[in-house]
Amino acid sequence: MPNIKSAKKRVKVTGVKALRNKMFRSRLRTAIKKYGAAVASGDKAAAQTAYAEAVKMIDRAGARGVVHKNLVARKKSQFTKALNEMK
Repeated sequence: MPNIKSAKKRVKVTGVKALRNKMFRSRLRTAIKKYGAAVASGDKAAAQTAYAEAVKMIDRAGARGVVHKNLVARKKSQFTKALNEMK
């Protein structure tokens, strides 16, 4: 446990930021799972709405630094390819 006042503050701030990142990452994973379920069901309309939400969440996560920019590019590419291959 830190003794210096600034170190105590850093522990507190880091904890808050870690919790915020965890919450955001959880919402991101949920959006990705919903998109995967929509694609698996074969409903193109549902997949398109889920795609828009998932891509929006991934872009926001990348901009905030919650996930790496290469993961953002890879996931968006995979999602677009899966949506375009739907009949």
